[in-house]
Amino acid sequence: MKHALPLLLMLALPGCGLQPMYAGGSSGHAATQLRMIQVAAIPERAGWLVRNALVDRLGGEPAGPAYRLEVELDDDLTAFGIRGDSGATRERRTLRARYRLVELSSGLVVLDATAGSDAGIDVVSSEYATVAAEQTAQERLATVVADQMVARLALFVRSRGPGR
Repeated sequence: MKHALPLLLMLALPGCGLQPMYAGGSSGHAATQLRMIQVAAIPERAGWLVRNALVDRLGGEPAGPAYRLEVELDDDLTAFGIRGDSGATRERRTLRARYRLVELSSGLVVLDATAGSDAGIDVVSSEYATVAAEQTAQERLATVVADQMVARLALFVRSRGPGR
């Protein structure tokens, strides 16, 4: 009797409508549609990092793109935790992205969304170590934001899939 409930739940699972996002692997609908997204240039170092992460996760530069991804970044570094000598003891780096997916055939914006993340940084007596920590935080945030964007793009292309 105690094994009956898990068995019933397993039998009900196929009826729930859940399907793998990347069904079919690299030849599946989501993966092929993501490879058709061209990422526009994004200014500054944070933009370069985000763009490279996006191109990597989307499968490279498309030969015949169907969409263009336009990204605007807000990269902010704020000091807080002030010591008695007016020096900061902590910093917060925030990276926010507003992105639009433009369908190239019509010029219409088919997706307009945001993504973002932040990281805390300890300010130490070594200026070199602090700058290195700031840059490392920016690199981590760029990958986190790119991952958020690709996940949202995958949901979008899946919703426009065959039979939907």
